[in-house]
Amino acid sequence: MKNFGQPKPGKWITSATFTVALLVATGSLAWADGNAKTGALLARHWCAACHGLDGGIASDAAPPLETIAQRAHEGASWLRAWLANPHPPMPNFTLSRSEIDDIVAYLETLAAQ
Repeated sequence: MKNFGQPKPGKWITSATFTVALLVATGSLAWADGNAKTGALLARHWCAACHGLDGGIASDAAPPLETIAQRAHEGASWLRAWLANPHPPMPNFTLSRSEIDDIVAYLETLAAQ
Protein backbone atom coordinates (compact mmCIF):
# COMPACT_ATOMS: atom_id res chain seq x y z
CA MET A 1 0.00 0.00 0.00
CA LYS A 2 1.38 3.43 -0.98
CA ASN A 3 1.66 6.21 1.55
CA PHE A 4 0.18 9.18 -0.36
CA GLY A 5 0.43 12.62 1.24
CA GLN A 6 2.84 11.44 3.93
CA PRO A 7 6.53 12.36 3.68
CA LYS A 8 9.12 9.64 3.89
CA PRO A 9 10.79 9.53 7.34
CA GLY A 10 14.20 10.59 6.00
CA LYS A 11 12.78 13.59 4.16
CA TRP A 12 10.85 14.74 7.24
CA ILE A 13 14.02 14.72 9.38
CA THR A 14 15.97 16.60 6.72
CA SER A 15 13.20 19.18 6.42
CA ALA A 16 12.94 19.61 10.19
CA THR A 17 16.71 19.96 10.53
CA PHE A 18 16.76 22.61 7.81
CA THR A 19 13.92 24.53 9.48
CA VAL A 20 15.64 24.52 12.87
CA ALA A 21 18.94 25.62 11.30
CA LEU A 22 17.16 28.46 9.50
CA LEU A 23 15.49 29.65 12.70
CA VAL A 24 18.79 29.60 14.58
CA ALA A 25 20.56 31.48 11.79
CA THR A 26 17.93 34.20 11.50
CA GLY A 27 17.91 34.75 15.25
CA SER A 28 21.47 36.01 15.05
CA LEU A 29 20.84 38.53 12.28
CA ALA A 30 21.30 42.21 12.96
CA TRP A 31 18.49 44.25 14.43
CA ALA A 32 16.15 45.84 11.95
CA ASP A 33 15.87 49.55 11.35
CA GLY A 34 13.19 51.04 13.51
CA ASN A 35 10.46 53.55 12.83
CA ALA A 36 11.35 56.89 14.44
CA LYS A 37 7.72 58.13 14.47
CA THR A 38 6.59 55.04 16.35
CA GLY A 39 9.63 55.40 18.62
CA ALA A 40 8.58 58.97 19.47
CA LEU A 41 5.14 57.72 20.51
CA LEU A 42 6.68 54.95 22.61
CA ALA A 43 9.08 57.44 24.23
CA ARG A 44 6.19 59.73 25.12
CA HIS A 45 4.33 56.81 26.65
CA TRP A 46 7.13 54.97 28.49
CA CYS A 47 10.08 57.32 28.87
CA ALA A 48 8.93 60.96 29.15
CA ALA A 49 7.76 60.79 32.76
CA CYS A 50 11.30 60.16 34.03
CA HIS A 51 13.55 61.30 31.17
CA GLY A 52 11.65 64.38 30.06
CA LEU A 53 10.90 65.07 26.43
CA ASP A 54 10.79 68.16 24.23
CA GLY A 55 12.39 70.28 26.93
CA GLY A 56 10.40 68.65 29.73
CA ILE A 57 12.10 68.18 33.07
CA ALA A 58 13.70 64.81 33.78
CA SER A 59 13.75 63.30 37.26
CA ASP A 60 16.92 63.59 39.34
CA ALA A 61 17.90 59.98 38.67
CA ALA A 62 17.22 59.92 34.92
CA PRO A 63 19.12 61.83 32.26
CA PRO A 64 17.04 63.66 29.64
CA LEU A 65 16.39 61.71 26.43
CA GLU A 66 18.36 64.33 24.50
CA THR A 67 21.41 63.56 26.67
CA ILE A 68 21.03 59.83 26.08
CA ALA A 69 20.75 60.49 22.35
CA GLN A 70 24.02 62.44 22.41
CA ARG A 71 25.85 59.36 23.72
CA ALA A 72 26.08 58.17 20.12
CA HIS A 73 29.74 57.27 20.60
CA GLU A 74 28.57 54.26 22.60
CA GLY A 75 26.53 53.05 19.64
CA ALA A 76 23.04 51.77 19.05
CA SER A 77 24.07 48.28 20.19
CA TRP A 78 24.72 49.58 23.69
CA LEU A 79 21.33 51.28 23.80
CA ARG A 80 19.53 48.19 22.48
CA ALA A 81 21.22 46.04 25.12
CA TRP A 82 20.25 48.51 27.86
CA LEU A 83 16.61 48.67 26.75
CA ALA A 84 16.44 44.88 26.50
CA ASN A 85 17.84 44.42 30.02
CA PRO A 86 17.79 47.68 32.02
CA HIS A 87 19.28 48.04 35.46
CA PRO A 88 17.59 49.71 38.44
CA PRO A 89 16.38 52.31 39.04
CA MET A 90 14.98 52.07 35.50
CA PRO A 91 12.02 49.69 35.37
CA ASN A 92 11.99 46.80 32.92
CA PHE A 93 9.13 47.45 30.52
CA THR A 94 9.84 44.20 28.65
CA LEU A 95 9.96 45.95 25.29
CA SER A 96 9.83 43.89 22.12
CA ARG A 97 12.71 43.98 19.63
CA SER A 98 10.54 46.06 17.32
CA GLU A 99 9.76 48.58 20.06
CA ILE A 100 13.43 48.83 20.97
CA ASP A 101 14.34 49.40 17.31
CA ASP A 102 11.72 52.14 17.11
CA ILE A 103 12.97 53.90 20.26
CA VAL A 104 16.58 53.69 19.04
CA ALA A 105 15.54 55.15 15.67
CA TYR A 106 13.80 58.00 17.49
CA LEU A 107 16.84 58.69 19.68
CA GLU A 108 19.00 58.75 16.56
CA THR A 109 16.81 61.57 15.22
CA LEU A 110 17.36 63.47 18.48
CA ALA A 111 21.11 62.98 18.18
CA ALA A 112 21.08 64.37 14.65
CA GLN A 113 19.41 67.63 15.78
